[in-house]
Formats: sequence, C-alpha cells, structure tokens
Amino acid sequence: MEQVITLVTKQQISSLQSAEPVQGKGNSRFFFLIIVFMFWFSSYIYVPVLSPYVEHLGASYFMVGMVLGVYGLMQIIFRLPIGIGSDYLNRRRPFIYLGLIASGGSCFLFMWGVNPGWALAARALSGIAASAWVVYSVMFAGYFPKEEAGRAMGMLQFTTVIAQLSSMMISGYMVDHWGWNAPFLIGGFVAIVALLLALRLPDQRPEKRESSIHIKDLAVVIKEPLLVKVSLLSVLAHCVLFITMFGYTPNQALSLGASKESLGWLTLAFMVPHALATLYGSRWFGKLLGDRGTLLLGFTGSAIFTLLIPAMPTLAALCITQVGNGFMQGLIFPLLLGKSVAGIAPYKRATAMGFYQAVYAIGMSAGPFVAGWMSSVYGLTGGFWLGGIAAALAAVLSWVWMRETNR
Repeated sequence: MEQVITLVTKQQISSLQSAEPVQGKGNSRFFFLIIVFMFWFSSYIYVPVLSPYVEHLGASYFMVGMVLGVYGLMQIIFRLPIGIGSDYLNRRRPFIYLGLIASGGSCFLFMWGVNPGWALAARALSGIAASAWVVYSVMFAGYFPKEEAGRAMGMLQFTTVIAQLSSMMISGYMVDHWGWNAPFLIGGFVAIVALLLALRLPDQRPEKRESSIHIKDLAVVIKEPLLVKVSLLSVLAHCVLFITMFGYTPNQALSLGASKESLGWLTLAFMVPHALATLYGSRWFGKLLGDRGTLLLGFTGSAIFTLLIPAMPTLAALCITQVGNGFMQGLIFPLLLGKSVAGIAPYKRATAMGFYQAVYAIGMSAGPFVAGWMSSVYGLTGGFWLGGIAAALAAVLSWVWMRETNR
C-alpha cells in the first residue's frame, strides 16, 4: 500500500510542481489544448440526449440511473490505477491515447448497441476515458513553471467548458435531423482525429524525486477536517449536477413536448451562467457574503431551482430554472475546489486534490443511480426531489461546517 501511495504522489507532485516547463512550450500548450477540446467534445456531445436515448432503447428509469451512475463509478475504480501506471512507466502520452481511445470507443459502442446493456457498457467505457483526465491535467501543468500552475488550470478549465458547451449545443439538433446515432458517430470521429494529432504530441518524462510521501503522511492529509467537509459537500453538489443537467432534465423537457433539437437551448441556459459564475461569481459574492454565505446561497438556490423543475409547464419556464441552477452551481464548485487545498502544505496539495476528486466521484455515480430508482417509483418528480433534498442538506452543512473557517 505504501508503494502505491508513493507512486501516485510522485506522479502528481513531479508534474504539478515541476520547476521547468518542457521545451517548445508555446506550441505544445496550444497543440495540447486542441487535443483537450476534442477529447471533451467527443465525451460530451451526446450527454444532453443520453438519458432520453437510453429510455428510447426501452430502459426503465432505474436502468437509466445505472447508465448515468456508472460513469462516476468507473472513475472511482480507475483513477488510481491510471495514476500509478503513468508514474510506474514514467510516461504521460500512452494515457492520453487511452483517454481518446476509450472516448471514441464509447461513442461507437453506443451507436452499435441495440439494448440498454450496451449503453451501460458504453457509458462505463466513457468513465474510463474521464479517468485519464488526471494525466491530461498533470501533463499540461508540466508545460508551465510551478508558479503558473493556476494559469495552467484556468486555461484547461476554459477549454473544457467551451468544448462541453459547443458539443452539447448541437447534439439535439443532430438527433432531430439525422437520428439517434449522429452524435455518437461525430463524437467517435472527433476522437479518432484527436488520437491522430496526439501521436505527434511530445511525451514528458517526469523528474524523479528523492523523497516521497508515505502512508502516514497521506493519512494526516485525508484526516484534515476542512478537506473532509468540502469533499462531502462536493459529493452532494455533484449529486445535484448529475441528477439535473447531466441527468434527467432533458427527459423532463421531452415530457413537456420539446423537440430534441430544442435541448440545445436547455444546455445553453445552464452552461452560460454556469461558466460566468465559475469565472466571476464566487469572487464577487465572496466579497459580499464570505465563503460560508456564498456556499449557503449556492446550495439553497440550487435546491429551489431543482425542486421547481417538475412544476414548470413549458420549455421556456424550464430553461429559467436551468439559468438559475447553472449560476448557483457555478458559485459552488470553484469555492469547494479552492478550499480542498486550503491549509494543506504545498508538497501535500496534490494528494489532497486526489482525495477530493476521488470522493466527489461518488456523487457522480450515486446521485443519478438513486434518482433513477426514485424516478421509477415516483416518476421524474421523485428524482428531482432527491436532488433538491441533497442541495438543501448541503446548505445546512455549509452553515454548520463553515462557521469555524470564517472565524
């Protein structure tokens, strides 16, 4: 076990805190961001129509929940082995390939599948693709001096949001005009092109370190009270996200009579305020309300807008709830991310971030799975009530847990 912890820590620290960027860093950064854009484009192009597609295959809401939830489950299982493998081989590029192959393979598996079981396998494969993101992150950070790590992550985050927004905007249009398989076909093709580009990507050889973090050091990190609290809050936040926009909200829109093409407006209504709040909202509201107040506002607002979803009579009204939910959730995520490493020694922050990401993946898996069961019993309303309750619980915990940090 100690060897496992050492391998992962060496990988993360040597990459994220590398003293020197790789040669040709300017071109490499731009080239790498193109690959990142195509990676997430391929992974998210079918997300707005995923749950309606699985339902179209004849799946119950419970099965839909399994398909949605397996994405997070695969990340819990595979993130650690991928990190270990990258460090053990002292390589980054093979795992970039892995992510693209799994993303493209997932698209083709969705397209060729004729029953919900195939969709479950395809979504599991996409979860493996997303697990490779940790290597994408540390490899891109290697193109920057350690003092510019924040700038590197900001560039990655911006590219990711643009890729997700652009791909999700067109998926409904493609299904309406060219059928259910169109997003999967385009996603698979984009992944193939990205893989061909990645073959020209220079590899990185992470610098070897003499010292490493042992199991006793890691145990201290994961017992840090603030880290544990914000990780649990992030579980609830991801439950809400993967129950609503990345889960059952498109089904609700279709049940109101919306066309598949109009799902793009639903995506736009959520993603634009979400991106704006992620970039600016927590900073502005943080000055006015403090971290505790901002979290309380974000979770409370998200609870209200989630509970309103099943009561909306038209697509336009449903889009209003998405504007609110997108903004409120955008206040939450960057604040929790920053707090996950607050008070952690710099040489242990990668470990703290790894713990944080592994824990919140539970919400990505459990949220839609349980919501699928509730929707099969109580209808879609049951799933949204679960999301609202999760957000309300997080609001209460934010009020209780964040009190000591404000002091």
